[in-house]
Amino acid sequence: MQYTHHWGQALGFQQITGASAATALTVPAGACMAIFQVDTQNARWRDDGTNPSSTVGMLVRTTDQPYIYAGNLSKVKFIEATSGAVINVSYYGFA
Repeated sequence: MQYTHHWGQALGFQQITGASAATALTVPAGACMAIFQVDTQNARWRDDGTNPSSTVGMLVRTTDQPYIYAGNLSKVKFIEATSGAVINVSYYGFA
């Protein structure tokens, strides 16, 4: 049995490392929401179809609280703001 939250069912997890170039998410079928958190170094993301760069995009700091995202997950891309970023993504849906 999968663990469920008030916002849906847990559908998967992804850890992105070595994102020196813009990296898309690997979205599981049925996912409509994700929680992002970064470790070790800061990262940036965009969801408008344009690649983020190390200086352009929404900054996620290692000290930030996890970020809940509900939108078109297939358009989200991450990149390291500083080399060594580890991006953790948990996926949720209403399957």
